[in-house]
Amino acid sequence: VQLQASGGGLVQAGGSLRLTCAASGRTFSSYGLGWFRQAPGKEREFVATFGWNDGTTWYADPVKGRFTISRGNAKNTVYLQMNSLKPEDTAVYYCAAKSPPLTTLIDDYDYWGQGTQVTVSS
Repeated sequence: VQLQASGGGLVQAGGSLRLTCAASGRTFSSYGLGWFRQAPGKEREFVATFGWNDGTTWYADPVKGRFTISRGNAKNTVYLQMNSLKPEDTAVYYCAAKSPPLTTLIDDYDYWGQGTQVTVSS
C-alpha cells in the first residue's frame, strides 16, 4: 500500500486548505483512511478518519466543526478540507490507512504516507 499526501502550504489564520491522500496498491473497500498531524516538539496526534465502506467519520475535538474528511473525486482518494485555520493547526500532516475496525489510535494504522507541511500564520 502506498499513500501520497499533498495540498499543504502556507495560509493566514482564518483561511482554508484542502489536503489530498491518494492511495494505491490495494482495494480500499473496507479500509479506514486517517489524517494525523505532528507539530514541532509534540507527539503525532489523531485528526480525522474515514471508513471507506460506510463513510463513517470521526474527528478530534480541536478540529470538529472546522475540518471535514471525505471521499475524493478520484479513485482511492480522501480529502481533508480545513477551514477557519488557526496557528495551532500548524504541523506536518500525514495520511495513514488500516484494515477494519476503524480506530483513532496511531499505533493501529499499518500504512503511512509522507507528510505535507501546513503552516498557519497569525
